Amino acid sequence: MMFPILQIGLLAIQVPGLALLIGVWLGLSLTEKESARLQMDAEAVYRLAFVGLISGLIGARLAYAARYLSSYVADPLGLFSLNAATLAPGEGMLIGLAAAVIYGARHKLRLRTTLDALAPAFAVMAVAVALAHLSSGDAFGAAARLPWSIYLWDEYRHPSQVYELIAALGVLGVWWRQRGRSPFGGFSSLLVVALSAAARVFLEAFRGDSLVIAGGWRAAQVGGIAVLAVCLGLMNRWNQEVTP
Repeated sequence: MMFPILQIGLLAIQVPGLALLIGVWLGLSLTEKESARLQMDAEAVYRLAFVGLISGLIGARLAYAARYLSSYVADPLGLFSLNAATLAPGEGMLIGLAAAVIYGARHKLRLRTTLDALAPAFAVMAVAVALAHLSSGDAFGAAARLPWSIYLWDEYRHPSQVYELIAALGVLGVWWRQRGRSPFGGFSSLLVVALSAAARVFLEAFRGDSLVIAGGWRAAQVGGIAVLAVCLGLMNRWNQEVTP
């Protein structure tokens, strides 16, 4: 099921990294077009997304290096590795978000409209991440003997990466269908994040690599429920602001 390397002659391309790069390119392209549709400064929003992305990647690599400092002291060039597994995604997301917020505030970009312009990038990157997982074998499913099970890591498993990909494509499709019909500013971005969080809560039950915390709870499900609650709360609040 895995195809981590694409061999073209003497050139070996890491498929997970390629999927993420294509996702970044397509996400930024859609963000630029959506910014123009929303009558925003498309170039400013593009730069905001780029600043957030680069800051997030650098932060994710440095945070990972801090966890394994001795390894990187012995091999400093490892900081420039193209291996996506040597990133700390949680810390990277926080750092990237902070950088984007600071950039947006300094350039006086409207928060809710900017979030809506970034909504397609969020949705496309979710698809890209799912494809990266599918090609690398990461985020593998729990052991299961089903007609559609896949054989991975010496066991028949749920094809959790395929589930993830279907869900991400569904979220992208919902965004595409409702674009231009948002009841209030910020709705599109909240919808994409809320649906993605709900999908993570549901699909985590089929994962075989979940981090289990106190009480048998899966950490990703707890985080997904929290994100979903925040999104629904903001939807209600922002909708009330425009409802007479």
